[in-house]
Amino acid sequence: MRSALIAGVILALAGAFIVFKGVSYTREESVIKFGSLEAKMQQKHRVPDWIGGVALGAGLVLVIAGLRKR
Repeated sequence: MRSALIAGVILALAGAFIVFKGVSYTREESVIKFGSLEAKMQQKHRVPDWIGGVALGAGLVLVIAGLRKR
């Protein structure tokens, strides 16, 4: 099935990118709010490597399944 092969390649590439390069995101949180005065804090978080590993493994499984159905 061609769609499983394409989805597997995309998922495997995204997982490899997360594992080897790393992806982070910024989260803004309100610490104190007093009337119109508000103090905010930004925290930078990194996506865990195990999520990339799971995506990489699932992508490889889809690639193998896509190649076997041909």
